[in-house]
Amino acid sequence: MTSSDETPIATTDATSREAEAERLAAAEASEQKAVRLAKRQRLLEEGAQAYPVSLPVTDTIPAVRERFDGLEPDVSTGETVGLAGRVVHLRNTGKLCFAALQAGDGSRIQAMLSLASVGEESLQRFKELVDLGDHLFVQGEVITSRRGELSVMATDWAIAAKAIQPLPNLHSELSEETRVRARYLDLIAREQARTTVRARATAVASLRSTFASHGFLEVETPMLQTIHGGASARPFKTHSNAFDTELYLRIAPELFLKRAVVGGIERVFEINRNFRNEGADSTHSPEFAMLEAYQAYGDYNSIADLTQELIQNAAVAVAGSHEVTWADGTKYDLGGEWARISMYGSLSEASGQEITPQTSFEELSKLANAVDVEVDVPTKGKLVEELWEHFVKGSLDRPTFVMDFPVDTSPLVRDHRSVEGVVEKWDLYVRGFELATGYSELVDPVIQRERFVEQARLAARGDVEAMRLDEEFLRALEFGMPPCGGMGMGIDRLLMAITGLGIRETILFPLVK
Repeated sequence: MTSSDETPIATTDATSREAEAERLAAAEASEQKAVRLAKRQRLLEEGAQAYPVSLPVTDTIPAVRERFDGLEPDVSTGETVGLAGRVVHLRNTGKLCFAALQAGDGSRIQAMLSLASVGEESLQRFKELVDLGDHLFVQGEVITSRRGELSVMATDWAIAAKAIQPLPNLHSELSEETRVRARYLDLIAREQARTTVRARATAVASLRSTFASHGFLEVETPMLQTIHGGASARPFKTHSNAFDTELYLRIAPELFLKRAVVGGIERVFEINRNFRNEGADSTHSPEFAMLEAYQAYGDYNSIADLTQELIQNAAVAVAGSHEVTWADGTKYDLGGEWARISMYGSLSEASGQEITPQTSFEELSKLANAVDVEVDVPTKGKLVEELWEHFVKGSLDRPTFVMDFPVDTSPLVRDHRSVEGVVEKWDLYVRGFELATGYSELVDPVIQRERFVEQARLAARGDVEAMRLDEEFLRALEFGMPPCGGMGMGIDRLLMAITGLGIRETILFPLVK
């Protein structure tokens, strides 16, 4: 038998061992669950509660740790507290029991139960009823142990919530599959998961604070729409029974936020969910959080300034500095003034061939074929953008605004004021991915209609991402929209830029198959 014949047998053996290990683990978990259910039943039969509605909690674990930080070993404070946390370590040793209680932020405190402090019957019940993973309430004096461990010497205890399922091994790394599918376990077990949730909340709070300092108002716009628009993307479809009509989950809030500008809300933003029925990878999720903002009498230059300020302020709020440290230890500098480069100029330099808005479709196709760049429904603009990604995107290290895009790929953007064939649009690249995009907004309803008609032609040619003509939006523009700068930024990607994590790590509960 050849070595190539032997390989499948070895692989099969390894697979069988893994399957057997999973079967044994499942059997053990099932057995533990049965034991814990029996303990729950015993609590009920004894007149106790496995899930009491309230407990006399007077303090939190982080507050007690802060208040009594730095105590010497073997100190009695004389102060009594009532607090609760999840049991993440348990040691029963004769006349003295120890339990490490963990708060939601990961901070811990030791609970000590002695024969002298709670009595023989209570101590025995503790040993028989309390498991790892239970939420436990303890009341007693704050002390430090002989080793200096901050502790509560309990005089009373109660189960606050009985855990029926056993916790995973907190000393082993959770699999990525478990971390994504059971984020609640990830939050219990892993500091990085808890840190990321707090970083996201801090970043969003910073965004709102920066907007407030510039006089912006936050609004909410519809997520169910009769016409999808505001971006080039595939939508999710649904059906309204009440209206007996097909609806779309929004791909962008743009067309409604612009209606708000028409109505006189001249500085407006929204942070909310978008849905795009497309691929999922390390930088894309079908459901994601989006920030969009519009500033009357601004343009793509002023909105770029604002975007840089928003991101830099968020970095300082989360990391304390413009220089952030990613999860893998890499340091990345978001400070200083960010470069602004031309799409056509940078493409010409990187490809060694001059490419302008007037370069023919045939020349662009020839270059694309030479470097194996493919476009589903090719136009001049799409070829330019795909070629730019091929030649230039991978070379961008520092945060960079890529300016002045082809007109046919940007139907909601104003023509460039001095360069024919391009529009006043930028994309911001950080860490090699697109973080935000900004426009000098197209506010001429006549030209906007022409752009929508051209999008309809692309849709007829098979472009599933082409926009649809929106008569209500055009009617709003006909009442007059002032000159305007607009931007959009993914909140998940902002966290990626600050933390160095993938998109599924930055979303608390990502969609998984």
